Amino acid sequence: MYFDLNYVIEQVGKEKGIPKETIIEALEEAILSASKKKYGSHLDLEAHYNEELGEIEVFQFKTVVEEVNEPDMEINEEDARHHDPECMIGDAIGIKLDTSSLGRIAAQTAKQIIIQKVRNAESDVIYNEFKGKKGEIITGVIQRVEKNHYIINLGRTEALMPFKEGIPGETFRQRERVKGLILDVEKGQKGCMILMSRTHPSFLMKLFELEVPEIQEGIIKIIGAAREPGERAKISVYSEDADIDPIGACVGVKGSRVQSIVQELRGEKIDIIPFSRDIAKFVCNTLAPARVSKVYINEEEHSMEVIVNDDQLSLAIGKKGQNVRLASKLTSWKIDISSESEVEKTSKKVIDELVENLKVSEILARILHDEYLRDPKDIAKLTPEEMNKITSISVEDCRRIIDEAKEIMVKKAREAREAQEAQEVEEANAAAENTQLTETEEKEGGAEEPAQEARQELEAKPDETNVPTGE
Repeated sequence: MYFDLNYVIEQVGKEKGIPKETIIEALEEAILSASKKKYGSHLDLEAHYNEELGEIEVFQFKTVVEEVNEPDMEINEEDARHHDPECMIGDAIGIKLDTSSLGRIAAQTAKQIIIQKVRNAESDVIYNEFKGKKGEIITGVIQRVEKNHYIINLGRTEALMPFKEGIPGETFRQRERVKGLILDVEKGQKGCMILMSRTHPSFLMKLFELEVPEIQEGIIKIIGAAREPGERAKISVYSEDADIDPIGACVGVKGSRVQSIVQELRGEKIDIIPFSRDIAKFVCNTLAPARVSKVYINEEEHSMEVIVNDDQLSLAIGKKGQNVRLASKLTSWKIDISSESEVEKTSKKVIDELVENLKVSEILARILHDEYLRDPKDIAKLTPEEMNKITSISVEDCRRIIDEAKEIMVKKAREAREAQEAQEVEEANAAAENTQLTETEEKEGGAEEPAQEARQELEAKPDETNVPTGE
């Protein structure tokens, strides 16, 4: 039954990439299960692989006793010495069982256990192999197209790519080669599942890494990427060597490097942005080709107000806001773009309010506006020393302005509280009126009920004047 089992184990191990020990363990478990089906599950059985004989041996263990009470679990000393001449009372000896006639059902059970064990072991090997490749690019062949995803053959296993992870407008046919990013590797009951994507920003970054040798060597670093798949993308790069232009290296001679990536992404336009540690400059770079006039930074809210000339506004925002949206994703900052004419209108209104409320000069109000201190709430949080550094006016004047801001905040809070109380009183009065109206309607309805009943009784009685007398 186990003829040349060593060869079978070796070949299965090589084909499936499974360790020899795992296959032997599966065989032992399968033969043990089959033996218990034939001889009984109550017996003390063990299965061991004999490499010299090339077979799985099954042993039934019994305890050596003087008088046998349980034949399945015990053996007398005389019979035990036939198997082990040196055995003594109390020893446990193993008696080899004949497994050549386990039967069809037992053999089928063993086969199912072996198949399941080998499948689980193969799944573990594939999972361990691909979990380390998460975030890398892999190439496969479209095996079949399902309702909402592709099944891609990777050789030893399959990957799944949902339609939503494909670039909009692209379709693949059976046996067509496809390149994608390993987005996730999961281990489930049905085996290892590999999820692929062609829309993730990391796919773009990895394509540049494959095309640009300077990135592989670590001379040029990719800082980040933002994409609207199939339409436009932005990628920021930085050179560790001042003599090497990161943009030129990524573009290649006559655009050869970037063009191959554009073709892979089905014509997706790619903006290569030079990275800068100065966040204001970096944001200006990401908004190119629009020219930026001013940048106001709000560190607390992690936002920026970018001012451009009126003729640059549509260019900075982009088609349907695409340019500024990608710039915001790439920099991780909230970006608001305004034209100079719009800013002048809004800033004049804010400056006039600061002059009126805080009783300061227009110049000082403009300084506060440019420093993003446009609301009394923000000014009230400052200390006189902090405001002195910003405005360069005396500490006493700073203290007076901060006190004015605090008084405004107290006044606003009081007005808000009074408005809330007035609203609550109004709601309570409305509720009382509704209750009184309901009670009145119920009383009127109660008075009408007896009259209604009387009318119904009167209508039910026969009219005496119309009754014939019989004369």
